[in-house]
Amino acid sequence: MKGRSIASLRDLSREEIEEILKTAGLLKSQLQKGLDHPLLKGKTLAMIFEKPSTRTRVSFEVGMWQLGGYALYLSANDLQLGRGENIADTARTLSRYVNGIMARVFNHQTILDLIKYSSVPVINGLSDFTHPCQGLADLFTIYEKKRRFSGLKLAYIGDANNVAHSLIYGCAKMGIHMTLGCPEGYGPDLEVVTEAKKEAQKNGCEIVVTHNPKEAVRDADIVYTDVWTSMGEEKEHPKRVKIFKPYQVNSRLVKLAKKDYLFMHCLPAHRGEEVTDEVADSKNSIIFDQAENRLHTQKALLVLVM
Repeated sequence: MKGRSIASLRDLSREEIEEILKTAGLLKSQLQKGLDHPLLKGKTLAMIFEKPSTRTRVSFEVGMWQLGGYALYLSANDLQLGRGENIADTARTLSRYVNGIMARVFNHQTILDLIKYSSVPVINGLSDFTHPCQGLADLFTIYEKKRRFSGLKLAYIGDANNVAHSLIYGCAKMGIHMTLGCPEGYGPDLEVVTEAKKEAQKNGCEIVVTHNPKEAVRDADIVYTDVWTSMGEEKEHPKRVKIFKPYQVNSRLVKLAKKDYLFMHCLPAHRGEEVTDEVADSKNSIIFDQAENRLHTQKALLVLVM
């Protein structure tokens, strides 16, 4: 995988995902034992942030430090992008200084342009289309807790956004059944679903989309949700709250899942909207394990591509 850019989990084979997860497990174990692993000593990662973040910034910055490298935080105001320099020139210039680029952006095309013009690996830290780093952390966390992928059912409830797209690709590749319960007009990209269904068929699982949250959650091993209003959609919030209210993950809904279900959320959570405190803080909730595992899976990704 050396030198590879990662725009989406669509870009990765099942074997490559397994390699990332295996490497993440090794690095996590070494960290817990207090063992140093300066595998990226002397290397630098440029981190471009069009959108602010807690987990993405801290996990990449700490991860590079733990690997012996250096992470350089660059907001839109820190770059000439804010004054009209195009993506191509920015990518070509940064490639002369750093060993890798991570970008958290609004438009997915920005990621594709960075990859096209950069001569160093580019990692999508989030775009409006997909969130591969979150998807990898989610798969790693699921395997940690369940010790398998095959035969599991993941129910995703709410707005089928960038996180949902990553989960669709990831579940299809790893053999996890996935059912999405979304309001009409807020379902996943049809092309993503079509591609994933073909992949799922090869791996013995199904990708199903329904408007019925109860149908989606019934007998689920994992119940997953995300915010109803993503960054940049704040003006739609009053409208979305009304539409998504029946899709709240609460104690009544999760009773339809298996007793040992796992509750997952990529965070930040708008408690009282997409999820209640009762579920988010329950013994079934693994939301902070997910958050921690962003660190370990991203370190694995950095080591393998840089």
